Amino acid sequence: MSDSREWGVGGGEWENGSPAEPTMPVRESVVGGREPERANPGDVTATLASSSDPAYDEERASSGSSVTAAPAASEEDTEPADIDQENLAPAPTPHPPPPTPDATTPDPRPPAPEIDPVYVDRSDHSISRRHIPENVLKVLYRLHRSGYRAYLCGGSVRDLLMSGTPKDFDIATDAHPAEIRRLFRNSRIIGRRFRLVHIIFQDMLVEVATFRREPDRADDAAELLITDDNTFGSPLQDARRRDFTINALFYNIADFSVIDYVGGLEDVEAKRVRVIGDPDVRFREDPVRMMRAVEFASRLGFSIEPATWDAILRHKNEILKASAPRVSEEILDLLRRGWSRGAVQLMVDTGLLDPLLPEVYKSIAGDRAPYFWKMLEVLDRTVQAGRRISDPVLLSVMFLPWILQELETEETRRTTKMKTSDVVVFIRELIQPMCTRMSLAAGTRHQIETALDTLWRLLEPPVDRKAQIRFVFREPFNDALALLELYALSSGKYVEVFRQWREFAQRARRVADSEATPLPSAKRRRRRR
Repeated sequence: MSDSREWGVGGGEWENGSPAEPTMPVRESVVGGREPERANPGDVTATLASSSDPAYDEERASSGSSVTAAPAASEEDTEPADIDQENLAPAPTPHPPPPTPDATTPDPRPPAPEIDPVYVDRSDHSISRRHIPENVLKVLYRLHRSGYRAYLCGGSVRDLLMSGTPKDFDIATDAHPAEIRRLFRNSRIIGRRFRLVHIIFQDMLVEVATFRREPDRADDAAELLITDDNTFGSPLQDARRRDFTINALFYNIADFSVIDYVGGLEDVEAKRVRVIGDPDVRFREDPVRMMRAVEFASRLGFSIEPATWDAILRHKNEILKASAPRVSEEILDLLRRGWSRGAVQLMVDTGLLDPLLPEVYKSIAGDRAPYFWKMLEVLDRTVQAGRRISDPVLLSVMFLPWILQELETEETRRTTKMKTSDVVVFIRELIQPMCTRMSLAAGTRHQIETALDTLWRLLEPPVDRKAQIRFVFREPFNDALALLELYALSSGKYVEVFRQWREFAQRARRVADSEATPLPSAKRRRRRR
């Protein structure tokens, strides 16, 4: 891996492993959403003064955060200014401008409402480069100095504005994938549906995408489901093609301003999840957006805007058109991040869970399983404490209310208590169709089955002590014990059984570790010659 000095494209861009300030261009005004042009580095005006701190222009922000729409630009202002070539890398290979929609092809979707672009100066927002990883700044600076637009985009801008810690940092640019690949030796182009560039560092991976736009459709297209969006576009088009306003904000490394084309700043301020454009059309284009609305609302503590909420209620059955593996991954994402209680509640309230997992929906809707909601609360606290819960356990938590309900019905039908072996067979036959419908991998399905099997065996432990020790070292034991812990702490049942098994497992592992530690060998005497 190269050191930090390699990453500067001009002489002296990186000093002491930290990014130096790029030249501060004048932030031009915008007419009709046109992107501001880069100004001559020497023409710095009072609109955006140079930083007094050579490393960071940190705390120039005023006490209040003001958002102002840019005034109309004159012809003189919008003319491209000369760029100082001394501080730039060799000019990139010229490429044709991004394609624009064909005016002769009508778009069946209603046009997006015209919103004046909003620009927020560095002094009026809270984003600091101290909170952006150094490797991300390296990529942004290199793209900028090579003559391309370089924007931090998506949820990272939203989280930084809210003083949060972004999960990842994505970059959008007008450089095409092959041009990005030429700029960064430590990169690779990936993707079929849309070509992305992954820039690989020792401790992280930075994803860079070219600005995109919505694909063109014929006016008689009855199906709006998006299957191909591999079309380059402008920053304005890229913002409008995104799913929610709070995810369509840009941070411009050229002048450290925040750019908002779709009203996302107002929605962040109001703590509101709102779809960009017509929600009826947007959810039919990509039904998984309905699950993402639920995710952002539960994760950020936001409300779902009424028009977006009503559209979810109308189109909830469209979720069945989405790819089953993608939907299953979204369900797991709702469970593994520490906000599952609110997310699953919204899935039930909107009815999204009904077409996806109708068996689970019927067993928990209407407060039929009060312990299940407490179980999710315990799960969230466990995840937020930094403990990792495996995917088979998470899915077992979702299935458990339905399984217990079916077992109770089966025992009532048999009029006798089922043996553990009968329970194991019954559970496997019960969950196999659901795992198939969710397109779960065979290994994941096997782990769910063994975790649930072992859970029931924990409730009737073997009498032989040696058998108990062997039981502790079986592969599904940890998953079953984690599942028993969640159920016991939420329902109040089998709490003592859980504690006994946990203490026994700890003792057994300590003994095994001590027996496995080799004794120090005696020093071998050297043979005399």
